[in-house]
Amino acid sequence: MSGSTEHRDGRIQGQVRGRGAGLNPGNRFEPVRLHVLGEHLDEIATENPDGTRAVTHVYSDSSKTVVNPIDSPDLGFHWTLNPYRGCEHGCIYCYARPTHEYLGFSCGLDFETRIVAKRDAAEVLRKTLDTPKWCGEPIMLSGVTDPYQPIESKLGITRECLKVLIDQRQPIWIITKNRLILRDCDLFAALHEHGLVHVAISITTLDNSLAATMEPRASSPSARLDAVSKFAAMGIPVTVMMAPMIPGLNDVEIPALLKAAADAGATSAGYILLRLPYQIKALFLEWLQRHFPDRASHVESLIRESRDGELNDSRAFVRFKGQGARALQIKQTFDLFKRRNGLDRKIPPLEPRPRKLPPQMSLFGR
Repeated sequence: MSGSTEHRDGRIQGQVRGRGAGLNPGNRFEPVRLHVLGEHLDEIATENPDGTRAVTHVYSDSSKTVVNPIDSPDLGFHWTLNPYRGCEHGCIYCYARPTHEYLGFSCGLDFETRIVAKRDAAEVLRKTLDTPKWCGEPIMLSGVTDPYQPIESKLGITRECLKVLIDQRQPIWIITKNRLILRDCDLFAALHEHGLVHVAISITTLDNSLAATMEPRASSPSARLDAVSKFAAMGIPVTVMMAPMIPGLNDVEIPALLKAAADAGATSAGYILLRLPYQIKALFLEWLQRHFPDRASHVESLIRESRDGELNDSRAFVRFKGQGARALQIKQTFDLFKRRNGLDRKIPPLEPRPRKLPPQMSLFGR
């Protein structure tokens, strides 16, 4: 792997600057792993006392479909569109990391440095929406990885998909933690004109230092609040998502963050409790010990307290909010300050896709 070296336990030798994961654990589907001799790792550490750099590699995806069905009873959507696999934001807690293992990569550093781009996503999307079989239900962008991660500024795949969605009068939800979304305000204005879009901005903390550590390549908290305010000024319903809520780390910010969201013009707010499926447990606990050694064990105990003694619970209707006294305390605090800040307003429903599209309505051509 370019820019880093791996220990026998998957730990990356030295600090990898500007990245979230300090581990590159073996793919759970691969029975064989290769390791570097310890003597060589020591040499690398000596030569790079300030850490190493990991270069982002972009691979092309030739999938025949880009709109994927979701069959989960605790989600409010049934279709997702993911222009990318993997995510440069490098959020240490990202529940989507294990999906990279299906591609033969690791869910650790690989997930944030080996990005798979669906370069022809817009063309494939148009073909899907053009078929008489398409049901017209709202689509979530992205549901798995961020549609506005940094590589989007160069590739523009999400922007091209938005043009198709406008032409097809397709209703969408979109969620991001990158201010890059403001680049496409013209397209969101066109979607909003027909009642076709709801925007969600993920803001997990107001602390710049914590954000830079936890989400190294995402936009700063103030930049995300700026995005909230600009979309609110356009009249577009904006939800602020505290996802994830990490007991003992960012849950104390609930009152301040919800007030900031309301002041920026958000319509509603939501949260999801930290989820640690598969090897994410090892990634997160290593990160926690590396950055917060004085309270790592306490935070871990609070996470377990909200998960019935475990670090993860994948059961529907339990996985997002947890259970037990600690989980209930977080929920009650969130609900209280959500009401106090007027973030419990009802969001107008998205307009349904017309059964028959008006002729010559394409704004961007094919």
